[in-house]
Amino acid sequence: MEITVVDVPERGRFEIRDDDRVVGFATYHVDDELMTLPHTEVDPAMGGRGLGTQLVAGVLTSARERHLHVLPYCSFIRKYLLDHPADLDLVAEADRPTFGLVAAAS
Repeated sequence: MEITVVDVPERGRFEIRDDDRVVGFATYHVDDELMTLPHTEVDPAMGGRGLGTQLVAGVLTSARERHLHVLPYCSFIRKYLLDHPADLDLVAEADRPTFGLVAAAS
């Protein structure tokens, strides 16, 4: 089992793959310096393996490499950011209250 996270811009999503099989995805849209993240989904049959966490980590790494701020509309991504405060800087400070990320900033 080789797990990879792949950007598929023509579909507006990142995919997490087990070899060649897509087992989850995170949709996104980039506008100027903002990456909007509305939805993340992992195949329920693959649950409990940390694939969602790997997927979000890959998405946020890409956003950081591209010097983008993120708008985490997806609740799973917000939970990830609360659990991984080192990545919270990817959400502009002014946007954090909108996503309930104020407490994590302190």
